[in-house]
Amino acid sequence: MNIAVIFAGGSGKRMNSVARPKQFLELNGKPVIIYTLELFDNHPDIDAICVVCIEPWIPFLKKQLKKFEITKVVEIVSGGETGQDSIYNGLCAANRWNALHGDDAVVLIHDGVRPLITEQTITDNIVTARKHGNCITCIPATETFVVKQEDGNLQIPSRADSLIARAPQSFKLNDILAAHEQARKDNCHDFIDSCTMMSHYGHKMHTIIGPMENIKITTPTDFYIFRAMVEVHENQQIFGF
Repeated sequence: MNIAVIFAGGSGKRMNSVARPKQFLELNGKPVIIYTLELFDNHPDIDAICVVCIEPWIPFLKKQLKKFEITKVVEIVSGGETGQDSIYNGLCAANRWNALHGDDAVVLIHDGVRPLITEQTITDNIVTARKHGNCITCIPATETFVVKQEDGNLQIPSRADSLIARAPQSFKLNDILAAHEQARKDNCHDFIDSCTMMSHYGHKMHTIIGPMENIKITTPTDFYIFRAMVEVHENQQIFGF
């Protein structure tokens, strides 16, 4: 059983989009979140999708799912106080569905505003998570990291040894749920992402390299890059290059 949990709970303040959250901005008449959902809906190894959404926008999302014939979404839940809490809500929804339909599930946690992943990235996540228990989609570091230490000194890791974590981040459902439950017992609600939480609780992380264009649409510049990449893909279909 492979379940995608798509996080679409952000308000998009850095996008400066007053009318609607960034995940519902449209390109060619289609919301960004639909571009993302289509990738998982069309993948043959994804059995179900759970979406975490800003509560007032859930009715609108349901209409868009019907309009664009997204069929694998089994539950939509509202977000929590933090991103971590929102993902927990999505994982609980995945666990409810899995309890009725399967076991030993792998869950792929993905941002609703990352619409430029590929079918191969999803496949690689599933295969690696099945084999090793987890999978973090990364890209190579193309610039130098400078890490500020508590004593004020700077640490500069080797670029050759550095990766940038993106999404999907995939886990055995039981493992990631257990980590979330422990974090809640520890009153920790601000882990920046799932791999940080899992690493904190002693899990060894495994990685794959995903596409460089797998950006998160956070700023207006990101949206312009997304628009350009969609045009490139359309031209490839039309002109065969």
